[in-house]
Amino acid sequence: MTTVESIKKKSDIRKVEQILIKQSKRNHLLFTIGTNSGLRISDILALNVGNVKNKNFIQIVEKKTGKFKKFPINSKLKPLIAEFTKGKGLDEPLFTTIFKNRMDRSTAYRIIRKACTDAKIEANIGTHTLRKTFGYHHYQKFKDVVMLQKIFNHSSPQVTLRYIGIEQEQIEESYHNFIL
Repeated sequence: MTTVESIKKKSDIRKVEQILIKQSKRNHLLFTIGTNSGLRISDILALNVGNVKNKNFIQIVEKKTGKFKKFPINSKLKPLIAEFTKGKGLDEPLFTTIFKNRMDRSTAYRIIRKACTDAKIEANIGTHTLRKTFGYHHYQKFKDVVMLQKIFNHSSPQVTLRYIGIEQEQIEESYHNFIL
């Protein structure tokens, strides 16, 4: 079984964003919420316009864990959300298909996978890539695995490091730097 990976280079994230901006505001916002919140795709797709429009925080009950989660909407997401939700009803799903149905996981997968392929990213990409990308870059910036563990509701720091690919990265680095 192959595990999906994070997008480790910020330049690759920017490439994907540029590709998605050209496609649609919806696709760009989907990717950007995922990489800036660490939410699972099931929780992103369950959002309604009213969960984010004119809000400072996103508050949800996570589908997988049943736990309450509240976090601030950052300065990158605020204008994207404001623009995308103009004229939309609060009860509408945030992400819909061309048929106005709530977007499903397989559609989100195809959008993310194609954008990453077009950006020539050679990682194993899936919907979970968004969450893992958030985790990887959060860890790189703050080096606070305990905080990230709490954000992700993981049972231990080791689980979090393995989840975001840091553990494997450190093992590979040790091999590269070990020469007898």
